[in-house]
Amino acid sequence: MQQTLKIEGVSRLFSDGSLALKDVSFSVNSGEFIVLAGSNGSGKTVLMNLISGLDFPTQGSISLQEGVKVGLVFQDADAQILGETPEEDVSFGARNCGLKKDALKECVEKSLDSCGLLQKKDFPARQMSGGEKRRLAVAGILAMDCSLIIFDEPFANLDYEGVRQVCAILKKLKSEGKTVIVLTHELEKILALADRFLILNKGKLCFDGSVEEGLSLNLEQYSIRNPLCSYTKVEDLLWL
Repeated sequence: MQQTLKIEGVSRLFSDGSLALKDVSFSVNSGEFIVLAGSNGSGKTVLMNLISGLDFPTQGSISLQEGVKVGLVFQDADAQILGETPEEDVSFGARNCGLKKDALKECVEKSLDSCGLLQKKDFPARQMSGGEKRRLAVAGILAMDCSLIIFDEPFANLDYEGVRQVCAILKKLKSEGKTVIVLTHELEKILALADRFLILNKGKLCFDGSVEEGLSLNLEQYSIRNPLCSYTKVEDLLWL
């Protein structure tokens, strides 16, 4: 199996000297679906920015397999919308990759259709639901032929239907053999798709293994709620 991403001894310090990441090392194989869990402030978004080249490590190295393009789906879906309509938005990235006329039109329609948005290609992009906006971000990434897709807290601010839409597109990406990394603390929504489970806590990689092994840990020590907790009465329905 080919290695898509290799991270070796990566550390990142902020300008004030505070630690964002410390000596993080792991690799990702082509076609793997990885869930990387961590509470707010654990360093997940910093790591995503480093992998994508939006930022650079203070120490260590990040290497991608030749030809691999990284696509990002940000927590704030609105921040990724550049076009007035889904068709215009997806065209933006594909056009910058060199596609023109018929090839561009075919690519855009194929990407929108893959994400279930072809019927809304002329709809005002910013008026779509949260789940649709995240699917639109994925369509734009597919149009640019990105083979490694990173999702940063993909369920943030979504209602139940929005979560279902995002989970459906994540499941589809996995079935198509895309390499996917999901950064989240909401394990109950997506962990069933994971081939591997990683935990980041206070800038350090604390666990890298199978889902079953990870769920046997005391996840609360990392400020992560174990999704296997059961509910038996109404009084239990409060996450405290």
